[in-house]
Amino acid sequence: MMVFCILGDARAYQSKSPALFSRILNRVGIPGGYVPFKVDPARIGEAVHSLRVLNIAGANVTVPYKEAVMPYLDVLSEGANIIGSVNTIVRDNDILKGYNTNAIGFMNALRDAGFEPSGKSALVFGSGGVAKAVTFILNWLRAETILVAGRNEELARETVERIRGRFVSLDSLGDGPLAADIVVNATTASDPVEAPDLARVVGAMSLSQCRLILDLNYGRRHNFWQDKAQSLDTPFMDGLSTLAHQAAKTFALWTGVEVDPKEILDDLKAH
Repeated sequence: MMVFCILGDARAYQSKSPALFSRILNRVGIPGGYVPFKVDPARIGEAVHSLRVLNIAGANVTVPYKEAVMPYLDVLSEGANIIGSVNTIVRDNDILKGYNTNAIGFMNALRDAGFEPSGKSALVFGSGGVAKAVTFILNWLRAETILVAGRNEELARETVERIRGRFVSLDSLGDGPLAADIVVNATTASDPVEAPDLARVVGAMSLSQCRLILDLNYGRRHNFWQDKAQSLDTPFMDGLSTLAHQAAKTFALWTGVEVDPKEILDDLKAH
């Protein structure tokens, strides 16, 4: 019997991961389960330690703890160490190793969309662990220019200093046309109700050459990123493809079993 979990704030209860991974376990014939845990910020270290105590085989980490869990892990993968963010934990006896599968999920979603970042310009919204993973991959794939805008300016600046890129303030985005071949939303906001100020900024942006808008969220009834894509007659992709690819990588790290990301994507769309 293998037990997995997700560590987060109240948003862990809204995640698709518990139901998704439970279905995957059932399909491949591994006895197990997956549960969400809401963790108080002051007790994240205790929560990570409890993975050992409770014999949890592996964990996902969601906002706002992708950076906060890192000091409590025994080993970090090279990618997680460079990016400075962990979304997957693997337990090997009492050893906890942190990985970042957000990065590979995003990279493979770009491939699904037929978008090649090399030599192109990118505008990334976000200041947390997902934004770091996105910026890392865009740099890895040789994007020529990477602009990073975040509601938390201090953390957005930290992202470009850690990896690469240029910080731009949200206020400056309405000053004139922006040369961005791809716009990526790595914030948690997509519905205007969630972030009305950000929705106004995005709606007012002038994008001169945008070829793809990719919102790493999914399942929003109203989506101002999708509205922007429609106004520009630009392709739009939500976060389900990224989630499917990162879930496949995470499951392989936990169990050694390879699952086709397309199978996972079909499952997500059906549920």
